[in-house]
Amino acid sequence: MCGICGVVRFNGDSVDLARLDRACAELKHRGPDHTGTWTDASPRGSVGLGAVRLAVLDPTPAANQPAHAEDGRFHLVFNGEIYNFRELRRTLIAEGAAFVTDGDTEVVLAACVRWGVDALDRFNGMWALAFYDGRSHCGFLARDRFGIKPLLYRVDKSGLSFASELRGLTCLADDDWSINQTAVREHVQFGYIAHPRTVFAEACRLPPAHYLTFDASGVGEPNRYYRPAAADDSTSTMGYGEACADMRRRIADAVVARRVSDVPIGAFLSGGLDSSIIVCHLVEAIGPDVKTFSLGYTDQKAYDESDYAALVASHFGTDHHELRVTDREVIAAVPRVLDHLGEPVGDSSIIPTSLISAFARKEVTVVLGGDGSDELFGGYWRYVGHQALAAYARLPGWLRRLAIEPLVRSGGSSKSSPTRDKFRQFRKLLRGLGSDAFERHVAWSRILAPEAEGVLSDAKAVAGDMRGLVERARAMTADAGDEDVMNRILAFDLQHSLPADMLQKVDLASMMHSLEVRVPFLDPTVVAGAVSLPSCFKIHRGRRKRILVDAYRGRIPDAVLDRPKKGFEVPVGEYFRGPLREMLLDTVTKSALGPFGCLSFDGFERVYADHVARRGEHADVLFALLSLCWWRRRWWTGC
Repeated sequence: MCGICGVVRFNGDSVDLARLDRACAELKHRGPDHTGTWTDASPRGSVGLGAVRLAVLDPTPAANQPAHAEDGRFHLVFNGEIYNFRELRRTLIAEGAAFVTDGDTEVVLAACVRWGVDALDRFNGMWALAFYDGRSHCGFLARDRFGIKPLLYRVDKSGLSFASELRGLTCLADDDWSINQTAVREHVQFGYIAHPRTVFAEACRLPPAHYLTFDASGVGEPNRYYRPAAADDSTSTMGYGEACADMRRRIADAVVARRVSDVPIGAFLSGGLDSSIIVCHLVEAIGPDVKTFSLGYTDQKAYDESDYAALVASHFGTDHHELRVTDREVIAAVPRVLDHLGEPVGDSSIIPTSLISAFARKEVTVVLGGDGSDELFGGYWRYVGHQALAAYARLPGWLRRLAIEPLVRSGGSSKSSPTRDKFRQFRKLLRGLGSDAFERHVAWSRILAPEAEGVLSDAKAVAGDMRGLVERARAMTADAGDEDVMNRILAFDLQHSLPADMLQKVDLASMMHSLEVRVPFLDPTVVAGAVSLPSCFKIHRGRRKRILVDAYRGRIPDAVLDRPKKGFEVPVGEYFRGPLREMLLDTVTKSALGPFGCLSFDGFERVYADHVARRGEHADVLFALLSLCWWRRRWWTGC
């Protein structure tokens, strides 16, 4: 696991080694064990590669990066892990390759030399990489199938620059960076910025499952090498019981594949279904001395899941480690995390993710996590919302219009009270009235409520953003067919919000503490099986993740299988009404919002007033604005 960066020049300029060193320094948290750079110049152009290394496989110096082929022609920087590298190594040896290390980086380099971009489809793992052929001054960047590992790049008149994080990329190019207003609106509306956009107009995020080629004449367009909808359909004819057993086998194999490590390994254990499944199979694979890690809240019982985590740990006999934090400790972590982020992140769960990552890193270097399961098996409420809204629409129109909807819209909205939270959820459900499935899904995916849209100054642009995302959802899933609309919606989230939000958050929060997180649910064979199943196997009569619950009945305690889903959250909404009020108001100011060009301070003040008075629950958008303005003050020197 590493952080990578690099520059390819096409205009005859040499690579500025000082800039490359600064980029590596900005990425050092991703790889504290070694820093390496390499530069080369020729009449056709110049190149510089940099890598910071977290030594997980073959921790010897021989496996440090940048990696170079024996003949000196081919070069690689690589961030990630390839779990099937030993099988690929055997194949390559049979075809004449020789190896001097026992890790995966040298195998990735040899595979790219042998097969070029066709090597990508052979990798089972997570990665972002840059491969360079010094003789022809050409190569490619690539990112894993599901966007587990990040890769950002910039193309300008002088060439191509790339890095694992935006804070590294900005070291490599000139300081003429400008704000992408569409990305800012997306951040405020959804809490993330999806590929290919970044907060800067000049920088792009390489999409998952894509590669980008370059040669002496310049840089090509991103090309896709994998589509989830084109995956193995061997499960499509299975009965439900057979599918349960098959999915359990696929997940078990994925966990076993992710055991490979030369450093201590453990697992996050929230007490929810997904992490419990991972722990179940990890214990089967390596025994009950598995180290597990959970986070509990001393002062916030409504957000605390530590009892369920302890139940699962006891059930499987793991070596369990529990971090219990007070409100004061959570609040103290907010500025530390925001200071670290080289780009705005609108998901406040990055705070507890950072806390548990720092805690786990004291014991292990690698953990397994449960990300990806919600998007594959229908874990979010917005997936069952379609059925709930259909049931609601069957009620008499007069009852809905004259009684229920006025009551819901007039009631208070807050996550701090079960009753007010029901009003909040019902208000969100009503956003989907009169829409088709994709329009409903996009409306429910927003963190910005319609009554809070005044924080964005251009209502016409906001409406265009919404239409554009709906069309993107339809286009991205067109090859999935029209027979099962819910499967198309799941496929969209797998390709869109999962890499932009959840995987981005986990990568930044964990690598902040030099912790590697592996995600078995995103093994290609697990995804292939899941996308082939009918959606009724996943979501049925209000049940989410139906097939996982039934597949693990008898293996995981019923108390975990039957409990309602709970997100990994902090009570940031309550904090904004109290201890974080001063921080929010000192950061989200008129002068801070103005340079973004699309945000209204008056709108922010109205939204905050509604939130404090509990007329609306706007914690998510308030955190997105805090993160955005904090980032501007800390990282953006454009004004």
